Amino acid sequence: MSHQPYVPEKTDQREFTLRAILIGLVLTVILGAANAYLGLRAGMTIAATYPAAVIGMAVLRIMKGSILEENIARTIGSIGESIAAGAIFTIPAFVIAGAWTNFNTFDAYIKSTALMFVGGLLGILFVTFLRRVMVTDPDLVFPESVAAAEIHKAGQKGSQGSKFLFQAMGIGALVYSLGVIQLFAASKDFIIKVGKIGSSFVRLGAAKDAPTIGAGGTVAVSGPGIFPAYIGVGYIIGPRLAALNFAGGVLAWGLFAPLLMFFLGPQLIPTFYGPGVAAADVSWLDMVTNVWKFIIRPIAVGGMLVGACYTLYKMRKNLAAGLKRSVGDIKKAAGQAEVVSRIEKDLNMKVVMILMALTFVLMVFVYQTFSKSFGSALLAAAVMAVAGFFFAAVSGNLVGTIGSSNNPISGLTLSTLIIAALLMVLVGATGTTGVAAVLGVAAVVCVSSAVAGEMLQDLKVGHILGGTPYKMQIGNIFGILIASMVMYFPLMLLNGAFTFGSKDLPAPQAGLMAALSKGIVGGEMAWPLVIVGMLMGFAFILVQVRSPMLVAVGMYLPLETTFAIFVGGMIKGLVDKAMAKRKFNAAQTARATNVGILLAAGLIAGEGLMGLVRAAWKFFFLQNVIHFDIPSVFKSGKYFGVVDLYIGGLAVLVLIGLYLIKVPLKNAGAADEPAPPSAII
Repeated sequence: MSHQPYVPEKTDQREFTLRAILIGLVLTVILGAANAYLGLRAGMTIAATYPAAVIGMAVLRIMKGSILEENIARTIGSIGESIAAGAIFTIPAFVIAGAWTNFNTFDAYIKSTALMFVGGLLGILFVTFLRRVMVTDPDLVFPESVAAAEIHKAGQKGSQGSKFLFQAMGIGALVYSLGVIQLFAASKDFIIKVGKIGSSFVRLGAAKDAPTIGAGGTVAVSGPGIFPAYIGVGYIIGPRLAALNFAGGVLAWGLFAPLLMFFLGPQLIPTFYGPGVAAADVSWLDMVTNVWKFIIRPIAVGGMLVGACYTLYKMRKNLAAGLKRSVGDIKKAAGQAEVVSRIEKDLNMKVVMILMALTFVLMVFVYQTFSKSFGSALLAAAVMAVAGFFFAAVSGNLVGTIGSSNNPISGLTLSTLIIAALLMVLVGATGTTGVAAVLGVAAVVCVSSAVAGEMLQDLKVGHILGGTPYKMQIGNIFGILIASMVMYFPLMLLNGAFTFGSKDLPAPQAGLMAALSKGIVGGEMAWPLVIVGMLMGFAFILVQVRSPMLVAVGMYLPLETTFAIFVGGMIKGLVDKAMAKRKFNAAQTARATNVGILLAAGLIAGEGLMGLVRAAWKFFFLQNVIHFDIPSVFKSGKYFGVVDLYIGGLAVLVLIGLYLIKVPLKNAGAADEPAPPSAII
């Protein structure tokens, strides 16, 4: 039986309208910026398909729009998240690696925009070759596409999903704002003192008069950060993955940091603070933060490297099938005649080929500005074209198999980066110019792969609903153009306010890319520490850790971040247990799960947007444009000088937890209500 779309081929419904395009462009900027904030802070992004579908549907319903207009708005609105994902994994690496000494320049804007736009455009053009074959492949189930299509269908019947999303966005923005003005403390470090600075300390097997460490037997721990976005991330990824991420934080701050301080405390003081600085003059918290930043993080980089490789290894069958299928798909696509059916019409192939040729020429020019060598630039562009195409095909196949949220973009990019770095070394490109060229290749491939996966996911939704492919493709070209032109500014504000690679803005994947490019091309890497991390990652594999990459990312992030993600995961675990205890059937479970995911996504989006507002405020304040900071409500750090502000933060955390538990369970519906066709999982 042939495929029958929700909207028939011949229809008078409006589709590619100005209002749908404008709504999509606004959403692509907002959701892309929120994901940029989340990715740089927590090392993760969330698929924007569902929020874009729900918000676009809600707005267009007011305007009495059609479901095909909703499809266009969602398609354009979700593509900004892919641009953001590719950008945050690579663009900050230019700054962290020292290839760009100043990010707040017109030159950095032009280069960043060019990398993002070319990568995004290539992703769309590559997918144009593959769409007809891949969206109809019975082996590619596209789980998230099916769920997104059901959101649109449910909207035609009066679904209230937008109510939960907007409500949670408001709560996320409010909670984050109250923490910023210090109505409660969003985080707190706790110092557990076993000894004092300058005191003797009994070591294992050592005399009582053994040398002291910087702060005796002190251990620093942190409570969970009261940040709605982190809690939302933990809720979405679930208790098991959240626990793995937190395990990395426990290893970093509960094992490695105390051991390094115990054995190396006095020796590290001159390294961090210069000669002649006494231990009594050193803040232990600052000291252990430096240990984490300069010793533990390189170890985490090694763990992430092994974790990314292991992720690709576990997916080797899907990857091999994707590569094999992509070659076959190209042959099939080349042999297909032009069709006139609305629901099967793609961009004109001649236009696609011309655009691909122009983007290749543009990338040679861009890489020329990076490497200062035409030969290196040509090689970099060739690597980008080949790797970009195959990884776009692989990304599309992975999205069709496991969904966009589980797509290992960083692993694919890492593979490209290593290949490009080794080739640059072979042609003699070294130093910062070689590093910049390598990161340029990685940036284009990363954005291209992310956009290709998201584009195929959206095209599958359109295939189910009856959207017109070429209109969706044109819409996404507008989307990547606007997202590429705008996405630099959230990155600039965040870097100006917090600095890439800092504790407030860890950017773990970008740190990994920077470290590897500098290590291979620039010859600058703490290889002993990285090798230790690689061995640690290998040990995780031997003991069958589900995701060594996630554990290593947890080591790279501040403990308050991983702790908050863990709390979010535990909240989701409590919801799962409550659903099982109440013996929800499949329909009730699906409804409760959908509501919970929308609430978590709303918390993330709400904080992400307010985080960008705060970054803008702080950025302009630091630049002496605004001469005052947000005032503290309780400057003593206590409520009326008595109760610690963090107690208030924990109370807020409890309220968020109750909200994420009670609202989904309350909206599970009755057992005899018809089941939604699929849950947003």
